Amino acid sequence: MTDGAALPGQPRGTVTSGRATARAVNVLAPNASAMTLDGTNTWLVSEPDSDLAVVIDPGPLDDVHLRAVIDTAERAGKRVALTLLTHGHPDHAEGAARFAELTRTNVRALDPALRLGDEGLAAGDVIRTGGLEMRVVPTPGHTSDSLCFHLPADRAVLTGDTILGRGTTVVAHPDGRLGDYLASLRRLRSLTVDDGVHVVLPGHGPVLDDAQGAVEFYLAHRAHRLAQVETAVENGHVTPEQVVAHVYADVDRSLWPAAQWSVRAQLEYLQDHGLIPGGSE
Repeated sequence: MTDGAALPGQPRGTVTSGRATARAVNVLAPNASAMTLDGTNTWLVSEPDSDLAVVIDPGPLDDVHLRAVIDTAERAGKRVALTLLTHGHPDHAEGAARFAELTRTNVRALDPALRLGDEGLAAGDVIRTGGLEMRVVPTPGHTSDSLCFHLPADRAVLTGDTILGRGTTVVAHPDGRLGDYLASLRRLRSLTVDDGVHVVLPGHGPVLDDAQGAVEFYLAHRAHRLAQVETAVENGHVTPEQVVAHVYADVDRSLWPAAQWSVRAQLEYLQDHGLIPGGSE
């Protein structure tokens, strides 16, 4: 058996519904796949002594799951008062409108198209509900609308798809851009260094107890992939399909279409920085 402490970010192991920190409870959606890992982690966050809770990423449009989130809150003596989205991908956001209907809550998101109510989300916003405090951290890159939520009292950050509990994240080109993603990872690293964040509560996969280790792994992984892609282009593999077949040869072929998104983002980044032909010098 692999020792979780030896893996990047120190994952806790099996992904299950249940309490992850003093303020965060996971309700795991039943939508496991190669792209969603064990399923979407829907986070129910609240102060221990409050009767109000915030839900982050209701997940897919699945009434059984959405009602399970509400039941989890009610069993703890809490009412869902607000719904937040880390980004608009369907496995995180498709159920938001139905969940808002069930809970009579507003939905706040960066993308106006995903909002229900007058308020959105922006860098520097602080969410205060029932004594809970969370800070909005802009982290574009996986998508242009990706956000994370810093939970200072638990020294934790809820990362959506920006950092996963297992594996690495796709940069969903053309909406996602690699330069933005690298800047977002550096922003998260500053939370671990300057703000004492230790725990990653991801959108998929297990909780990570070494946030800084996870971020450093992601940055190193991206640097390594960029070098591989640059070398592949120099050796004549110039299309995204050719680069994926060469660089991702050891990756399950079912993931190659998603890998092409990241490769397109990497090629664009390398061109923009004048490292391969086709971009600005």
